[in-house]
Amino acid sequence: MSSVLNTVSSLRLSRVYNSNNNNHLRLPIHSVLTPPSVSFTRRRLTIRAADTDTNEVKSKAPDKAPAGGGSSFNQLLGIKGAAQETDKWKIRLQLTKPVTWPPLVWGVVCGAAASGNFHWNLEDVAKSILCMIMSGPCLTGYTQTLNDWYDREIDAINEPYRPIPSGAISENEVISQIWLLLLGGLGIAGLLDVWAGHDFPIVFYLALGGSLLSYIYSAPPLKLKQNGWIGNFALGASYISLPWWAGQALFGTLTPDIVVLTLLYSIAGLGIAIVNDFKSIEGDKALGLQSLPVAFGAETAKWICVGAIDITQLSIAGYLLGAGKPYYALALVGLIVPQVVFQFQYFLKDPVKYDVKYQASAQPFLVLGLLVTALATSH
Repeated sequence: MSSVLNTVSSLRLSRVYNSNNNNHLRLPIHSVLTPPSVSFTRRRLTIRAADTDTNEVKSKAPDKAPAGGGSSFNQLLGIKGAAQETDKWKIRLQLTKPVTWPPLVWGVVCGAAASGNFHWNLEDVAKSILCMIMSGPCLTGYTQTLNDWYDREIDAINEPYRPIPSGAISENEVISQIWLLLLGGLGIAGLLDVWAGHDFPIVFYLALGGSLLSYIYSAPPLKLKQNGWIGNFALGASYISLPWWAGQALFGTLTPDIVVLTLLYSIAGLGIAIVNDFKSIEGDKALGLQSLPVAFGAETAKWICVGAIDITQLSIAGYLLGAGKPYYALALVGLIVPQVVFQFQYFLKDPVKYDVKYQASAQPFLVLGLLVTALATSH
């Protein structure tokens, strides 16, 4: 190809030179030059087409891959900044977002503590671990995979490198994973009821209710997440109330006052859920989802977020003080203070840039507050 192009270029230069020295030949030379000019252009187009085809073959990697190739650790946790992975089992794990399991596992711990009937023996420890597996890897994994499936169009805008929009995992593989995790979680719930000797399978029905809530949160036609208030409260209740109820029902009795108290605590969970909405503003706007940052604007929504988290916990502290538990109330206030510090240090400065850093810094104090509340209610 290069030799042909050189020949054509040489021919053009030679004939231009003759044209300058033989004016009477100008017209014929122009007509002779035309075919090589067409041929030259056509060959250039052919080369460009070949280059484009090559790029298309290589473009199976996502368009907006994370900078620096991403982190393998982030990939396993299922958080942004993940490395691109081809191993299907790692991709399946990524879809379950293991980083979201600890609050559910902790909720079971709080419920067991609140029951006042947990003992440090092999049987109770084994029951609690099985309940944690049900709440975390199984049912939270089901929820996260289901949510990613129904969010694939939004993720194609906000995070096109995620497993489903990037095509790293097939439709059938995703759907089979959803069913496997759901049935596995419900099966464990039924087993726990039998093990605990329940006449009424309360753990199973809690698991079933939570699974249904997860479905209507993510899937049409209800798709609760389309409404910022309802969707985020449902998410908060799923992360705080449901695992607490499961842990307390497994080892003791779930009472109405605990149901009310944990639903109140779920307002703080609403605030935590809002944190995750800031990174999806672009996609939510494009698809008409009324998340709170879209409905109120980022500036107002970030104050709604921290208000829901802080005011709820202060209200719980007031409840504990009124219930004659001043030391527990004081301990809870002490755990609220660092959360406020981190809100001003990270989240309120830039809720998109510092969302992960804020949650990693502040949430440990929030979940410790949950345990303080659980211990207070057990006495």
